[in-house]
Amino acid sequence: MKSFKFEAKNLDEAKKIAITELRVNQDFIEVKVLEKKGIISKTLICEATTTVEPTELGYNLLKDMFVNMNIDASIEMRRRNDKEVLYTINTEENPLLIGKAGKTLENIQFYVRNIVNLYSAEKIIVLVDIGGYKDNRKRQLEIIATKTAKDVARSRIEAKLEPMNAYERRIIHTKLSDWRDVSTTSEGENPNRYIVIKPRRR
Repeated sequence: MKSFKFEAKNLDEAKKIAITELRVNQDFIEVKVLEKKGIISKTLICEATTTVEPTELGYNLLKDMFVNMNIDASIEMRRRNDKEVLYTINTEENPLLIGKAGKTLENIQFYVRNIVNLYSAEKIIVLVDIGGYKDNRKRQLEIIATKTAKDVARSRIEAKLEPMNAYERRIIHTKLSDWRDVSTTSEGENPNRYIVIKPRRR
């Protein structure tokens, strides 16, 4: 949760400052007066704190999203550590929510990640998976990475993979990080950034 200390002339001004600085819903902000300074012209020393746990907010955000879409969804939240959370979703509408090449899923994750981190003092890695799509996609990418790397190591000719998002590129980089015969680099500009697998010099 976020918090910060500041000065204000009165409580109304303190609330306005808190909303402006924290940039979150005022219903989730608590403002405390820590100290009063001055005799004639008083100044308040205040502390504003967000009152909602960021990852719980992400869970409720997904829950409300599916209720509004009239989709019956099972949502599981799992904290992998203090800085990473995974939301696993299953519905009868999995293909619709995943979208072509996972684009809809990527947009849902982007939205939830932004809201969660808006309420968090430290950056949290937010992952959203629907119907095991990401696990399946990871296995596919690792197979592609291995096969392409073998071809590059044998032919000594670099290979360019299809454009991928940062999460998918990281899977490729990680899979081939220990290979002695090839190296990987990301090239191009988003959203068309891609990986090039290159032969290492012998």
